[in-house]
Amino acid sequence: MSAEQPDEPEDDEDLRYFVRIGQTDLDGTKSVERSLIEMNGIGRRTARIIAEKAGIDRTATFGRLDDDEIDAVVEKVEEYADEVPEWLTNRQNDFFSGETTHKVGNDLQMKRRHDINRMKMIDSYKGTRHKRGQKVRGQRTKSTGRTEGTIGVNVEEIREEQAEEAAAGGDDDEGGEE
Repeated sequence: MSAEQPDEPEDDEDLRYFVRIGQTDLDGTKSVERSLIEMNGIGRRTARIIAEKAGIDRTATFGRLDDDEIDAVVEKVEEYADEVPEWLTNRQNDFFSGETTHKVGNDLQMKRRHDINRMKMIDSYKGTRHKRGQKVRGQRTKSTGRTEGTIGVNVEEIREEQAEEAAAGGDDDEGGEE
């Protein structure tokens, strides 16, 4: 056993295991960057930018940060679209509002569903593909993405059916001749 192990339980008293941002619980045992990546709408680059703008070391354990530092991270997540160029956001020129925003968490999932439903309603090409459950972005469909049952011929099943028919047919023939 190492001499460091007795020190760890003392440090765990200050550790928050869950840090809540918006409607998402983030893992407090991971670094700031890694735990931010767990949120929908935040990737590696976005997490790095948020940590840098908040003035926090991105490799610091998220659960060990002070309340002020966590509040700074939450503020930067909410104000992300205002502080970065348009091309770094995920909702550029929104269809209804025309604004450029960055959606995170459940808001992103809700907007995505809303967009897909709108495409289905106006019968756009992508909307009809969504309705049918087919691939939407131009992938191959001849050989992949088959969701139906078996592909090709199942020889064993045919042989079993033929054997059953022969057995059933052979019994009926013998009964009719006698």
